[in-house]
Amino acid sequence: MKDIYYEKIEKNGVVFAEIIYANSSTPITKFVSDDKQSLQFGLLAHEAGFIEAPHYHKPIKRVINNLEQMFVVQRGKIKITFFDLNDGNKAFRNVILNVGDAINLVDGGHSLEVLESMQCISVKQGPFMGDANDKIEF
Repeated sequence: MKDIYYEKIEKNGVVFAEIIYANSSTPITKFVSDDKQSLQFGLLAHEAGFIEAPHYHKPIKRVINNLEQMFVVQRGKIKITFFDLNDGNKAFRNVILNVGDAINLVDGGHSLEVLESMQCISVKQGPFMGDANDKIEF
């Protein structure tokens, strides 16, 4: 069984994104994000018959200073370009994501280009304060 196929996009100590590709496999639950990140990213894996006890998560006040966003490509193909905000907003890397690939956008600048008509599941922290308060375009 192939272990999880994971890629971290980073430059000068800044983590821009984490990618788990569709062909990933892991025999056990594995999170790839740093424990301090505001959005935890990984794969859940259990053998048939596993039962998790009924539970809920403790309400804990958390301070979130950056907005992480995760996509799972359900249909189509997209290109994400990464920009170094500390180097004149220059593009430095592209990744192509296909059906089943998942990305967690952690920090830094990025853009999205639709290469084939797409649909993605998108998850990010709330509450949503409107586009004017959510994005800084450059």
